[in-house]
Amino acid sequence: MKKSLFSLLAVLMVAAMVLGACSQPAVEAPETPVEQPVDEPVEEPVEEPVVEEPQVDEPVESIWADVTPAPEIVWWHQHTGEAREAALKQIVDGFNDTVGAEHGVHLTAEYSGGYSDIFTKMLALLNTSDVPDIVVAYQNQVATYQLADAMFDMNTIIDDPIYGMPQADQEDFIPAFFEQDVFPLYDNQRLGLAPNRSMEVMYYNLEWLQEMGYDGPPTTPEEFKEMACKAVEQPFSKSKGDTSMGYQLSIDTSRFASWTFAFGGDIYDGTTNQYTLNSPEAVAAFEFLQDLFDSGCATLVAENYGDQTDFGNGALLFTVGSSSGLSYYPNVVKEGADFEWTVGALPNVTGTPKQNVYGASVSIPKSTPERELAAWLFLKYYTQPDIQQIWAEASGYYPVRQSAADMMTDYMAANPTFKASWDLLGYGAFEPAVPGYDFVREQVNIVMAALVDNTSLDVQEELDKLNEFGNTSLAEQLEQLN
Repeated sequence: MKKSLFSLLAVLMVAAMVLGACSQPAVEAPETPVEQPVDEPVEEPVEEPVVEEPQVDEPVESIWADVTPAPEIVWWHQHTGEAREAALKQIVDGFNDTVGAEHGVHLTAEYSGGYSDIFTKMLALLNTSDVPDIVVAYQNQVATYQLADAMFDMNTIIDDPIYGMPQADQEDFIPAFFEQDVFPLYDNQRLGLAPNRSMEVMYYNLEWLQEMGYDGPPTTPEEFKEMACKAVEQPFSKSKGDTSMGYQLSIDTSRFASWTFAFGGDIYDGTTNQYTLNSPEAVAAFEFLQDLFDSGCATLVAENYGDQTDFGNGALLFTVGSSSGLSYYPNVVKEGADFEWTVGALPNVTGTPKQNVYGASVSIPKSTPERELAAWLFLKYYTQPDIQQIWAEASGYYPVRQSAADMMTDYMAANPTFKASWDLLGYGAFEPAVPGYDFVREQVNIVMAALVDNTSLDVQEELDKLNEFGNTSLAEQLEQLN
């Protein structure tokens, strides 16, 4: 009995303890974040932005900082003609009075003959103290000079922090013109800077075409032949000439290239570094020209610029030549038959023009750092936009800076023939800028004359021999690089 009572009391005591514990307030636990509903955005913790220290480029040191420009420099050029000579004097005097005076440099511009004359003189003077400080030269001529490592690489100064050309100015150049003086053959050295360019265009007598019943110029070789032959039979009403001619061909390798371009080809393959003077397109072009001569619809230019004179007199329907002639043709026509004329693309077989663009650049022969720096100062001045405008409007050449072209809107409006040729620049192609091209050009001219003088000659055979000569000559030139 006592044991049972004791057990009951124990059970009651345990129960009382449990009930007591349940009646005490619970200890508060830390709040657990309430899970957000799925359709409500969860706030992401905001990260403090990481502030990076600005990177400061190390200043580029000028390798020209301690060089004093030479006090006297000479420029060999080929420019003639009253307008060009006057503009050239204005530009040279302007340099001497401003940039030249600031740096103690005086430039003398010397007419030194035509391009070929200057090329021949230069070959004898390379790497001597007698070279001019600045020389006019086509890209292939400079490539020939550089076989002797005789030309100054402008990459060493064009980005110089003191004397270089700002990037914005470099980008203002028309890209194709700016890149034309960079030579992959010589590890992309810049061996020239373009001051002007021109293009082969077709000059035509618009009034004469209209008299013959045509609305515009030919766009295909077949149309060209038809119109040229009709001009022989139907002289221009205003003609002051003794004969009536459709086309006069001048013997010049640039004409050879231009007609090859018009037939969809090229005279050089840049991927294989080989001449293609005997390509199917070149053969077709000269067979076309031979046919024009056989038909009595084309003749050779008898004397220098004789085609300009005959065109001005209204005796010649078509000429093909440099757009730089646009500075001469207006006077020739006005003093001659005084008619409406203009320029356009050469007729082509592809439906898309392919125009031969070319032009000599200004280059700096190797001499001394002092002379090279002084020469560079003039090249920068010569190619700045306001000077470009002066030179282009006086010379008839194209400017090489886009901003200069933008400044010439009034000039182009007043000279629609210039504007017509300028608008064709998007179709430009170039002749090869390889060493020894001058020597190849001489042989091309010989073959051209023979093919039209004796139209029974087989064009393919003659061009095969010409192409072999060209590639043999090129190989001989390139051997000098090894």
